[in-house]
Amino acid sequence: MIRDVPQSERPRERMVNEGPKFLTNQELLAILLRSGTKQESVLTLAQRLLQQFDGLYLLKDATLEELQQIKGIGLAKAIEIRAALELGRRISTLQIEDRYTIRSPEDVSRYVMEDMRFLTQEHFVCLYLNTKNHVLHKETIFVGSLNASIVHPREVFKEAFRRSAASIICLHNHPSGDPSPSSEDIEVTKRLRESGKILGIELLDHVIIGDRKFISLKEYGAI
Repeated sequence: MIRDVPQSERPRERMVNEGPKFLTNQELLAILLRSGTKQESVLTLAQRLLQQFDGLYLLKDATLEELQQIKGIGLAKAIEIRAALELGRRISTLQIEDRYTIRSPEDVSRYVMEDMRFLTQEHFVCLYLNTKNHVLHKETIFVGSLNASIVHPREVFKEAFRRSAASIICLHNHPSGDPSPSSEDIEVTKRLRESGKILGIELLDHVIIGDRKFISLKEYGAI
């Protein structure tokens, strides 16, 4: 039990004395959970929780129902865990503001990577920019496998006119984690580039998002 752990080694005491960055995921979860059960300590409960969800990778998406399936976690604990995870998600995107400026493919990646790299389906997204390359709006155009017949320029540029955008950046994710472009990716990009020229709204780039990796089709030579 936690009382059997030396006081200096208990999670709360370590948080106070050493700071949160030195605590393990297990210890941080134990602080959130506060207490274990009659049969096991809060540290053991935290460890079981991590094992059940393959560490933080799947835990970040765990529902209240899934959390409550873990023995020792009732509704109250499940709510606290979900609230903490949601706060973490929001904090990770605080730097992303309405007037986020795009100067490079790296800026595009920073803007969307954490939202898109774990998606299990392809999402085609457009960023609509003003003359200073500030992001005016982000819109998911469609969800599904990318092909030229689905990604119609009408849907892409309709929002550009609504927002009085000067230019757009298109992007989509590869659920495999590998951002290498396909022939369809290149075909779609060329079609949108030509449509943009006719409409007077420049396609600045088409960025493919993988797992912590990305490829700019402008740098690739497709634009």
